[in-house]
Amino acid sequence: MLSDFSDLSTFRTLLGAAHGPDAAANAAAQERNSQLTKPPRALGRLEDLAIWYGGWRGTGRPEILAPQVIVFAGNHGVTAQGVSAFPAEVTVQMVANFEHGGAAINQLARAAGAKMDVHALDLDRPTADFTQSPAMNDADCLAALQTGWRAVDENADLLVVGEMGIGNTTAAAAICAALYGGDVADWTGRGTGVDDAGLQVKTRVVAEGVALHTQTPHDGIDILARLGGREVAAMAGAIAAARSRNIPVILDGFICCAAAACLQEISKGALDHTVAGHQSAEAAHSVLLQKLGKEPLLSLGLRLGEGSGGALAINILKSAVACHSGMATFAEAGVSDS
Repeated sequence: MLSDFSDLSTFRTLLGAAHGPDAAANAAAQERNSQLTKPPRALGRLEDLAIWYGGWRGTGRPEILAPQVIVFAGNHGVTAQGVSAFPAEVTVQMVANFEHGGAAINQLARAAGAKMDVHALDLDRPTADFTQSPAMNDADCLAALQTGWRAVDENADLLVVGEMGIGNTTAAAAICAALYGGDVADWTGRGTGVDDAGLQVKTRVVAEGVALHTQTPHDGIDILARLGGREVAAMAGAIAAARSRNIPVILDGFICCAAAACLQEISKGALDHTVAGHQSAEAAHSVLLQKLGKEPLLSLGLRLGEGSGGALAINILKSAVACHSGMATFAEAGVSDS
């Protein structure tokens, strides 16, 4: 049974105490890889992915049978300042679309053979405008983290988390600027397509929020509460739960990676069980991936969110694992390896 938490301090402790991959399984996976019927490194990064996955799953010959995609949705009070090209009502409408199977992520999850779940978090109660006060108080942040933590299926063997929330690229930009510093304009992009005037407003809003909430000591969870959103916190909770269950995670785009960054600021190894599914079209995502030390598997110009890039990458990881575990060794195939 996965340990739960009743306060933010305990969450921080659980995150720091999570154990790493199985060293014996990792060694066994490396040994098997060296015996497969192919030239050394012929499958390139696929070999690394399979070994990484086997180490986290505790076996030298892993399979991926039960991937899970979870989409979290939340609304942001800061949208009242005009930071998005779409109204907040779209969040509710898209949740209904997810639930009826009509969104892109539904198709991508189905194509990857993944179970998909949707969690809407208090859509009728947007977070506060973070230029005026913290987006969430401790209780709201805790509840969102718990939602994400509890949403992870204990039988899943791979996890992708995605989001829906009008205004959440603004929150993600503010989180990154608060965590890493630099010019807020470099972290702030067009999101779902704001025009030049909208981008100016968005950049100003991010700058005001960062200035307000970095005046006092803070860590990644403080920044998550002050500048994030419920769906962002829920993604962080799910990624942390997966780590505690040794479930590998494929990270999605800029917003998902901003949630993950909050965890890495708490514990430097908190994202060792993750890979980056893709590099999105949001300009700051490539910089954020460098900060996280993650090389994306795909770069297709996506800017949809929803977990779409992560879901696309499921089949890459499945293919890596299938080659690793399904290929014959030289001995099994009766092929000379010299």
